[in-house]
Amino acid sequence: MPRRNSPKPEEHRPLGGGVGWARTEVGPGGEEYLVRAISGAQAQKTYRCPGCDHEIRPGVPHVVAWPAHEAGSAEERRHWHQGCWDSRGRRGPTSKRF
Repeated sequence: MPRRNSPKPEEHRPLGGGVGWARTEVGPGGEEYLVRAISGAQAQKTYRCPGCDHEIRPGVPHVVAWPAHEAGSAEERRHWHQGCWDSRGRRGPTSKRF
């Protein structure tokens, strides 16, 4: 029987100061954000994307982003469509949040 390779411990280390599976990204103005991808299976609620002001419905994969200096603050988290997050530097959000 073939042997299964165990994942390396460093592959499971959380990023962003221990806040979970978040990566750090630098915004167009130099500010740092923690960003976490949400799969369609994880998306259970409806959110409003600050990039396009449209709803993100349950089951739709998207990203959650928040300022790195607010690492534990749930009030600062925003749910974005992936495309809106990627293009925020070109068009800016509809609200003044990021």
